[in-house]
Amino acid sequence: MNSSQSDLSRLRIDRTSASTPRSNRRPLYWILGLIAIALVGISLGARGRGTVAVTTAMAEFSGGSGGGAGAALTANGYVVARTKASISSKVPGRLEYLGVSEGSVVQAGEVIARLENADYRAAERQAEAQLAVAKAALSELEATRDQIARDVRRNEELYQDKLISDQEWERLRSRQTEAEARVASGRAQIQAAGAALEVARANLENTLIRAPFSGTVLRKDAEVGELVAPTQGGGGLTRGAVATVADLTTLEVEVDVNEAYIARIRHTQPCRIILDAYPEVSFKGQVRQVLPTADRQRATVQVKVAIGEQDARILPEMGARVEFLEEAKPDTPDAPSRIMVPAAAVRQEGGNPVIWVVRSGRLERREVDAGPVSGERREIRRGLTGGEQVVIDGPEVLKPGQNVKEGR
Repeated sequence: MNSSQSDLSRLRIDRTSASTPRSNRRPLYWILGLIAIALVGISLGARGRGTVAVTTAMAEFSGGSGGGAGAALTANGYVVARTKASISSKVPGRLEYLGVSEGSVVQAGEVIARLENADYRAAERQAEAQLAVAKAALSELEATRDQIARDVRRNEELYQDKLISDQEWERLRSRQTEAEARVASGRAQIQAAGAALEVARANLENTLIRAPFSGTVLRKDAEVGELVAPTQGGGGLTRGAVATVADLTTLEVEVDVNEAYIARIRHTQPCRIILDAYPEVSFKGQVRQVLPTADRQRATVQVKVAIGEQDARILPEMGARVEFLEEAKPDTPDAPSRIMVPAAAVRQEGGNPVIWVVRSGRLERREVDAGPVSGERREIRRGLTGGEQVVIDGPEVLKPGQNVKEGR
Protein backbone atom coordinates (compact mmCIF):
# COMPACT_ATOMS: atom_id res chain seq x y z
CA MET A 1 0.00 0.00 0.00
CA ASN A 2 2.74 2.42 0.87
CA SER A 3 4.64 1.47 -2.20
CA SER A 4 1.68 2.26 -4.41
CA GLN A 5 1.21 5.68 -2.80
CA SER A 6 4.85 6.46 -3.31
CA ASP A 7 4.49 5.58 -7.01
CA LEU A 8 1.51 7.88 -7.37
CA SER A 9 3.35 10.72 -5.64
CA ARG A 10 6.01 10.62 -8.26
CA LEU A 11 3.48 11.36 -10.99
CA ARG A 12 3.69 15.08 -12.01
CA ILE A 13 2.41 17.21 -14.95
CA ASP A 14 5.28 18.87 -16.78
CA ARG A 15 3.72 22.24 -17.77
CA THR A 16 6.90 23.63 -19.25
CA SER A 17 7.02 20.92 -21.88
CA ALA A 18 3.34 21.52 -22.82
CA SER A 19 3.77 25.28 -23.33
CA THR A 20 6.85 25.04 -25.49
CA PRO A 21 5.15 24.16 -28.85
CA ARG A 22 2.65 27.08 -28.51
CA SER A 23 5.45 29.57 -27.99
CA ASN A 24 7.33 28.11 -30.92
CA ARG A 25 4.27 28.61 -33.24
CA ARG A 26 4.13 32.43 -32.77
CA PRO A 27 6.95 33.31 -35.23
CA LEU A 28 5.32 31.03 -37.80
CA TYR A 29 2.01 32.90 -37.44
CA TRP A 30 3.79 36.22 -37.97
CA ILE A 31 5.53 34.98 -41.11
CA LEU A 32 2.29 33.62 -42.60
CA GLY A 33 0.54 36.93 -41.85
CA LEU A 34 3.24 38.96 -43.56
CA ILE A 35 3.07 36.70 -46.61
CA ALA A 36 -0.73 37.11 -46.78
CA ILE A 37 -0.46 40.91 -46.54
CA ALA A 38 2.17 40.94 -49.30
CA LEU A 39 -0.03 38.80 -51.56
CA VAL A 40 -3.02 41.10 -50.98
CA GLY A 41 -0.86 44.12 -51.79
CA ILE A 42 0.41 42.55 -54.97
CA SER A 43 -3.15 41.62 -55.96
CA LEU A 44 -4.44 45.11 -55.28
CA GLY A 45 -1.54 46.62 -57.21
CA ALA A 46 -2.17 44.40 -60.16
CA ARG A 47 -5.88 45.15 -59.98
CA GLY A 48 -5.19 48.89 -59.90
CA ARG A 49 -2.97 48.63 -62.92
CA GLY A 50 -5.43 46.39 -64.79
CA THR A 51 -5.34 44.91 -68.29
CA VAL A 52 -7.03 46.99 -70.99
CA ALA A 53 -8.10 45.93 -74.47
CA VAL A 54 -6.79 48.21 -77.22
CA THR A 55 -6.59 48.22 -81.00
CA THR A 56 -3.17 48.91 -82.45
CA ALA A 57 -1.58 49.74 -85.76
CA MET A 58 2.00 50.05 -86.92
CA ALA A 59 3.80 53.33 -87.40
CA GLU A 60 4.91 53.00 -91.01
CA PHE A 61 7.55 54.65 -93.14
CA SER A 62 6.32 56.54 -96.18
CA GLY A 63 7.89 58.71 -98.87
CA GLY A 64 11.45 57.34 -98.95
CA SER A 65 12.54 56.28 -102.40
CA GLY A 66 14.82 53.46 -101.40
CA GLY A 67 15.41 52.58 -105.04
CA GLY A 68 11.71 52.02 -105.77
CA ALA A 69 8.36 53.71 -105.78
CA GLY A 70 6.94 54.61 -102.37
CA ALA A 71 3.70 56.11 -101.12
CA ALA A 72 4.22 59.84 -100.78
CA LEU A 73 0.72 60.46 -99.50
CA THR A 74 -2.43 58.53 -98.63
CA ALA A 75 -6.02 59.78 -98.80
CA ASN A 76 -9.44 58.20 -98.46
CA GLY A 77 -12.42 58.73 -100.74
CA TYR A 78 -15.14 57.04 -102.77
CA VAL A 79 -15.56 55.48 -106.19
CA VAL A 80 -17.76 57.60 -108.47
CA ALA A 81 -18.76 57.51 -112.12
CA ARG A 82 -17.59 60.47 -114.16
CA THR A 83 -20.54 59.97 -116.54
CA LYS A 84 -23.72 59.66 -114.49
CA ALA A 85 -27.23 61.04 -114.94
CA SER A 86 -30.64 60.94 -113.31
CA ILE A 87 -32.98 60.51 -116.27
CA SER A 88 -36.38 62.21 -116.37
CA SER A 89 -38.92 63.27 -118.96
CA LYS A 90 -39.11 66.70 -120.56
CA VAL A 91 -42.89 66.91 -120.00
CA PRO A 92 -44.99 65.97 -116.96
CA GLY A 93 -47.14 62.88 -117.11
CA ARG A 94 -48.03 59.52 -115.64
CA LEU A 95 -45.55 56.70 -116.13
CA GLU A 96 -47.08 54.06 -118.38
CA TYR A 97 -44.09 51.83 -119.13
CA LEU A 98 -40.73 51.22 -117.45
CA GLY A 99 -38.43 48.75 -119.13
CA VAL A 100 -35.38 48.73 -116.86
CA SER A 101 -34.40 47.78 -113.34
CA GLU A 102 -31.25 47.94 -111.23
CA GLY A 103 -28.34 46.46 -113.15
CA SER A 104 -29.94 46.74 -116.61
CA VAL A 105 -27.48 47.59 -119.39
CA VAL A 106 -28.84 50.24 -121.78
CA GLN A 107 -27.62 51.69 -125.06
CA ALA A 108 -27.58 55.35 -126.06
CA GLY A 109 -30.99 56.35 -127.45
CA GLU A 110 -32.78 53.26 -126.15
CA VAL A 111 -36.33 53.86 -124.83
CA ILE A 112 -36.30 52.93 -121.16
CA ALA A 113 -39.68 54.39 -120.15
CA ARG A 114 -42.83 55.95 -121.61
CA LEU A 115 -45.47 58.31 -120.30
CA GLU A 116 -49.18 58.14 -121.08
CA ASN A 117 -49.36 59.97 -124.42
CA ALA A 118 -52.82 59.49 -125.94
CA ASP A 119 -53.41 63.27 -125.96
CA TYR A 120 -50.04 63.89 -127.61
CA ARG A 121 -50.81 61.33 -130.30
CA ALA A 122 -54.16 63.03 -130.93
CA ALA A 123 -52.39 66.37 -131.20
CA GLU A 124 -50.01 64.86 -133.73
CA ARG A 125 -52.88 63.56 -135.86
CA GLN A 126 -54.59 66.93 -135.67
CA ALA A 127 -51.43 68.68 -136.82
CA GLU A 128 -51.11 66.23 -139.70
CA ALA A 129 -54.72 66.95 -140.75
CA GLN A 130 -54.15 70.70 -140.61
CA LEU A 131 -51.10 70.30 -142.81
CA ALA A 132 -53.15 68.30 -145.31
CA VAL A 133 -55.85 71.03 -145.37
CA ALA A 134 -53.23 73.69 -145.94
CA LYS A 135 -51.73 71.74 -148.83
CA ALA A 136 -55.19 71.26 -150.43
CA ALA A 137 -55.94 74.95 -150.08
CA LEU A 138 -52.63 75.79 -151.71
CA SER A 139 -53.44 73.54 -154.65
CA GLU A 140 -56.75 75.39 -155.13
CA LEU A 141 -55.06 78.77 -154.90
CA GLU A 142 -52.39 77.75 -157.39
CA ALA A 143 -55.11 76.58 -159.84
CA THR A 144 -56.92 79.91 -159.55
CA ARG A 145 -53.66 81.78 -160.04
CA ASP A 146 -52.83 79.77 -163.16
CA GLN A 147 -56.26 80.45 -164.64
CA ILE A 148 -55.95 84.17 -164.06
CA ALA A 149 -52.47 84.12 -165.62
CA ARG A 150 -53.90 82.56 -168.77
CA ASP A 151 -56.65 85.17 -168.91
CA VAL A 152 -54.07 87.93 -168.67
CA ARG A 153 -52.01 86.47 -171.50
CA ARG A 154 -55.10 86.22 -173.77
CA ASN A 155 -56.23 89.76 -173.04
CA GLU A 156 -52.78 91.29 -173.38
CA GLU A 157 -53.00 91.35 -177.22
CA LEU A 158 -56.56 92.71 -177.06
CA TYR A 159 -55.33 95.49 -174.82
CA GLN A 160 -52.48 96.33 -177.19
CA ASP A 161 -55.04 96.46 -180.08
CA LYS A 162 -57.20 98.75 -177.95
CA LEU A 163 -60.01 96.20 -177.96
CA ILE A 164 -60.39 96.36 -174.15
CA SER A 165 -60.30 99.37 -171.93
CA ASP A 166 -57.55 100.33 -169.57
CA GLN A 167 -59.87 99.73 -166.67
CA GLU A 168 -60.53 96.14 -167.73
CA TRP A 169 -56.80 95.49 -168.24
CA GLU A 170 -55.93 96.89 -164.81
CA ARG A 171 -58.63 94.74 -163.23
CA LEU A 172 -57.11 91.60 -164.77
CA ARG A 173 -53.59 92.51 -163.61
CA SER A 174 -54.92 93.21 -160.12
CA ARG A 175 -56.57 89.81 -159.97
CA GLN A 176 -53.29 88.19 -161.03
CA THR A 177 -51.41 89.99 -158.25
CA GLU A 178 -54.01 88.94 -155.68
CA ALA A 179 -53.79 85.34 -156.85
CA GLU A 180 -49.99 85.35 -156.43
CA ALA A 181 -50.40 86.77 -152.93
CA ARG A 182 -52.93 84.10 -152.00
CA VAL A 183 -50.57 81.39 -153.22
CA ALA A 184 -47.76 82.86 -151.12
CA SER A 185 -50.09 82.95 -148.11
CA GLY A 186 -51.06 79.34 -148.74
CA ARG A 187 -47.41 78.32 -148.79
CA ALA A 188 -46.85 80.14 -145.52
CA GLN A 189 -49.80 78.33 -143.98
CA ILE A 190 -48.26 75.04 -145.05
CA GLN A 191 -45.01 76.00 -143.34
CA ALA A 192 -46.93 76.92 -140.19
CA ALA A 193 -48.86 73.68 -140.28
CA GLY A 194 -45.61 71.77 -140.82
CA ALA A 195 -44.02 73.53 -137.84
CA ALA A 196 -47.07 72.72 -135.70
CA LEU A 197 -46.73 69.09 -136.74
CA GLU A 198 -43.07 69.11 -135.72
CA VAL A 199 -44.02 70.54 -132.32
CA ALA A 200 -46.68 67.86 -131.89
CA ARG A 201 -44.21 65.14 -132.83
CA ALA A 202 -41.58 66.59 -130.49
CA ASN A 203 -44.09 66.64 -127.63
CA LEU A 204 -44.96 63.05 -128.40
CA GLU A 205 -41.26 62.16 -128.52
CA ASN A 206 -40.78 63.85 -125.14
CA THR A 207 -43.10 61.27 -123.60
CA LEU A 208 -40.51 58.64 -124.53
CA ILE A 209 -37.66 58.60 -122.03
CA ARG A 210 -34.42 57.50 -123.69
CA ALA A 211 -30.99 56.66 -122.32
CA PRO A 212 -28.65 59.62 -122.98
CA PHE A 213 -25.60 57.35 -123.15
CA SER A 214 -24.68 53.70 -122.92
CA GLY A 215 -24.33 52.49 -119.36
CA THR A 216 -25.81 50.57 -116.46
CA VAL A 217 -28.89 51.40 -114.41
CA LEU A 218 -27.79 52.03 -110.83
CA ARG A 219 -31.18 52.87 -109.33
CA LYS A 220 -34.83 52.77 -110.35
CA ASP A 221 -36.45 55.94 -109.02
CA ALA A 222 -40.09 55.53 -110.13
CA GLU A 223 -42.71 52.89 -110.71
CA VAL A 224 -45.44 52.50 -113.34
CA GLY A 225 -48.44 54.66 -112.47
CA GLU A 226 -46.51 57.40 -110.68
CA LEU A 227 -46.45 61.00 -111.84
CA VAL A 228 -43.17 62.13 -113.37
CA ALA A 229 -42.11 65.70 -114.05
CA PRO A 230 -38.85 67.52 -114.92
CA THR A 231 -39.00 69.26 -111.52
CA GLN A 232 -40.19 67.37 -108.47
CA GLY A 233 -43.24 68.83 -106.76
CA GLY A 234 -46.67 68.04 -105.49
CA GLY A 235 -45.58 67.37 -101.92
CA GLY A 236 -43.58 64.27 -102.82
CA LEU A 237 -46.28 62.78 -105.05
CA THR A 238 -44.33 63.57 -108.22
CA ARG A 239 -41.09 61.87 -109.17
CA GLY A 240 -38.29 63.93 -110.61
CA ALA A 241 -36.51 61.01 -112.28
CA VAL A 242 -37.30 57.49 -113.39
CA ALA A 243 -33.81 55.97 -113.23
CA THR A 244 -30.16 56.77 -112.54
CA VAL A 245 -27.71 55.56 -115.17
CA ALA A 246 -23.91 55.56 -115.06
CA ASP A 247 -21.20 54.57 -117.49
CA LEU A 248 -19.13 52.13 -115.45
CA THR A 249 -16.22 52.45 -117.85
CA THR A 250 -15.66 55.98 -116.47
CA LEU A 251 -15.28 55.01 -112.82
CA GLU A 252 -12.76 57.00 -110.81
CA VAL A 253 -11.95 57.75 -107.19
CA GLU A 254 -12.54 61.15 -105.60
CA VAL A 255 -10.43 61.89 -102.52
CA ASP A 256 -9.94 64.95 -100.33
CA VAL A 257 -6.30 65.85 -99.73
CA ASN A 258 -5.24 68.21 -96.98
CA GLU A 259 -4.19 71.49 -98.55
CA ALA A 260 -0.88 71.31 -96.67
CA TYR A 261 0.05 68.31 -98.84
CA ILE A 262 -1.48 69.29 -102.16
CA ALA A 263 1.90 70.41 -103.50
CA ARG A 264 2.94 66.75 -103.52
CA ILE A 265 0.17 65.89 -106.02
CA ARG A 266 0.79 66.32 -109.74
CA HIS A 267 -1.13 65.53 -112.91
CA THR A 268 -0.81 61.91 -114.16
CA GLN A 269 0.95 60.93 -110.92
CA PRO A 270 0.80 57.13 -110.48
CA CYS A 271 -1.39 55.84 -107.66
CA ARG A 272 -2.29 52.65 -105.91
CA ILE A 273 -6.02 52.17 -105.22
CA ILE A 274 -7.20 49.84 -102.45
CA LEU A 275 -10.92 49.24 -101.96
CA ASP A 276 -12.28 48.85 -98.45
CA ALA A 277 -14.27 45.85 -99.70
CA TYR A 278 -11.16 44.10 -101.04
CA PRO A 279 -8.21 45.23 -98.87
CA GLU A 280 -6.00 42.43 -100.17
CA VAL A 281 -6.23 43.66 -103.80
CA SER A 282 -4.80 46.88 -105.24
CA PHE A 283 -5.56 48.58 -108.55
CA LYS A 284 -3.40 50.90 -110.61
CA GLY A 285 -4.48 54.48 -111.17
CA GLN A 286 -3.24 57.96 -111.91
CA VAL A 287 -4.22 61.50 -111.04
CA ARG A 288 -6.69 62.80 -113.63
CA GLN A 289 -7.52 66.18 -112.14
CA VAL A 290 -6.79 68.38 -109.16
CA LEU A 291 -9.74 70.72 -108.65
CA PRO A 292 -8.70 74.38 -108.86
CA THR A 293 -10.40 75.28 -105.59
CA ALA A 294 -10.23 74.28 -101.93
CA ASP A 295 -12.88 73.56 -99.34
CA ARG A 296 -12.65 76.42 -96.86
CA GLN A 297 -14.38 74.57 -94.03
CA ARG A 298 -12.37 71.36 -94.30
CA ALA A 299 -9.09 72.82 -95.61
CA THR A 300 -8.92 70.15 -98.30
CA VAL A 301 -8.62 69.99 -102.09
CA GLN A 302 -10.47 67.37 -104.10
CA VAL A 303 -8.38 65.13 -106.34
CA LYS A 304 -9.84 62.82 -108.99
CA VAL A 305 -7.95 59.61 -109.67
CA ALA A 306 -8.66 57.59 -112.82
CA ILE A 307 -8.75 53.81 -112.43
CA GLY A 308 -6.33 52.23 -114.86
CA GLU A 309 -7.92 48.81 -115.09
CA GLN A 310 -11.64 48.14 -115.02
CA ASP A 311 -12.84 45.33 -112.79
CA ALA A 312 -16.33 43.99 -112.12
CA ARG A 313 -15.66 44.23 -108.39
CA ILE A 314 -15.31 48.01 -108.54
CA LEU A 315 -18.71 49.58 -107.93
CA PRO A 316 -19.84 53.21 -107.52
CA GLU A 317 -19.91 54.64 -103.99
CA MET A 318 -17.42 52.08 -102.64
CA GLY A 319 -14.95 53.34 -100.09
CA ALA A 320 -11.35 53.45 -101.31
CA ARG A 321 -7.89 54.41 -100.14
CA VAL A 322 -5.51 56.02 -102.63
CA GLU A 323 -1.75 55.96 -102.18
CA PHE A 324 -0.04 58.59 -104.30
CA LEU A 325 3.28 57.11 -105.39
CA GLU A 326 6.61 58.82 -105.86
CA GLU A 327 8.87 57.26 -108.46
CA ALA A 328 12.50 56.75 -107.53
CA LYS A 329 15.06 58.99 -109.24
CA PRO A 330 18.45 57.25 -109.56
CA ASP A 331 20.34 60.51 -110.12
CA THR A 332 19.08 62.13 -106.92
CA PRO A 333 19.65 61.17 -103.28
CA ASP A 334 16.91 59.30 -101.50
CA ALA A 335 14.23 61.50 -100.00
CA PRO A 336 13.93 61.18 -96.23
CA SER A 337 11.29 58.73 -95.10
CA ARG A 338 8.34 60.02 -93.14
CA ILE A 339 6.61 58.20 -90.30
CA MET A 340 2.85 57.92 -90.78
CA VAL A 341 0.26 56.70 -88.29
CA PRO A 342 -3.53 56.54 -88.35
CA ALA A 343 -4.96 59.89 -87.33
CA ALA A 344 -6.86 58.20 -84.50
CA ALA A 345 -3.54 57.32 -82.81
CA VAL A 346 -2.84 60.97 -81.95
CA ARG A 347 -4.57 62.12 -78.76
CA GLN A 348 -4.65 65.54 -77.17
CA GLU A 349 -3.63 65.55 -73.52
CA GLY A 350 -3.04 68.85 -71.82
CA GLY A 351 -3.05 70.61 -75.18
CA ASN A 352 -0.17 68.46 -76.49
CA PRO A 353 -0.33 65.66 -79.07
CA VAL A 354 0.36 62.30 -77.42
CA ILE A 355 0.67 58.76 -78.77
CA TRP A 356 0.40 55.62 -76.63
CA VAL A 357 2.83 52.92 -77.70
CA VAL A 358 2.53 49.23 -76.82
CA ARG A 359 5.90 47.76 -75.89
CA SER A 360 6.37 44.30 -74.35
CA GLY A 361 2.66 44.17 -73.57
CA ARG A 362 2.65 47.47 -71.64
CA LEU A 363 1.73 51.04 -72.44
CA GLU A 364 4.22 53.86 -72.96
CA ARG A 365 3.27 57.52 -73.33
CA ARG A 366 5.05 59.47 -76.08
CA GLU A 367 4.73 63.20 -76.66
CA VAL A 368 5.08 63.79 -80.41
CA ASP A 369 5.21 66.51 -83.02
CA ALA A 370 2.35 65.70 -85.39
CA GLY A 371 1.65 67.12 -88.82
CA PRO A 372 -1.80 67.83 -90.31
CA VAL A 373 -4.29 65.08 -91.10
CA SER A 374 -4.37 63.76 -94.67
CA GLY A 375 -7.24 61.39 -95.26
CA GLU A 376 -7.11 59.23 -92.13
CA ARG A 377 -3.32 59.31 -91.68
CA ARG A 378 -0.99 61.75 -89.96
CA GLU A 379 2.70 62.41 -90.17
CA ILE A 380 4.77 62.17 -86.98
CA ARG A 381 7.79 64.47 -87.19
CA ARG A 382 9.23 63.73 -83.76
CA GLY A 383 8.63 61.17 -81.04
CA LEU A 384 8.59 57.91 -83.00
CA THR A 385 11.27 55.97 -84.82
CA GLY A 386 8.97 53.86 -86.99
CA GLY A 387 7.73 50.31 -86.56
CA GLU A 388 6.08 50.91 -83.17
CA GLN A 389 2.66 49.51 -82.35
CA VAL A 390 0.50 52.54 -81.55
CA VAL A 391 -2.94 52.55 -79.92
CA ILE A 392 -5.71 53.68 -82.27
CA ASP A 393 -8.71 52.61 -80.19
CA GLY A 394 -9.20 51.88 -76.52
CA PRO A 395 -10.30 53.43 -73.21
CA GLU A 396 -10.32 57.19 -72.88
CA VAL A 397 -7.98 57.11 -69.88
CA LEU A 398 -4.71 55.18 -70.21
CA LYS A 399 -1.84 54.92 -67.76
CA PRO A 400 1.83 54.19 -68.35
CA GLY A 401 2.75 50.60 -67.53
CA GLN A 402 -0.74 49.21 -67.95
CA ASN A 403 -0.93 45.71 -69.33
CA VAL A 404 -2.72 45.58 -72.67
CA LYS A 405 -4.51 43.03 -74.76
CA GLU A 406 -3.79 43.94 -78.37
CA GLY A 407 -6.09 43.62 -81.33
CA ARG A 408 -6.06 44.78 -84.99
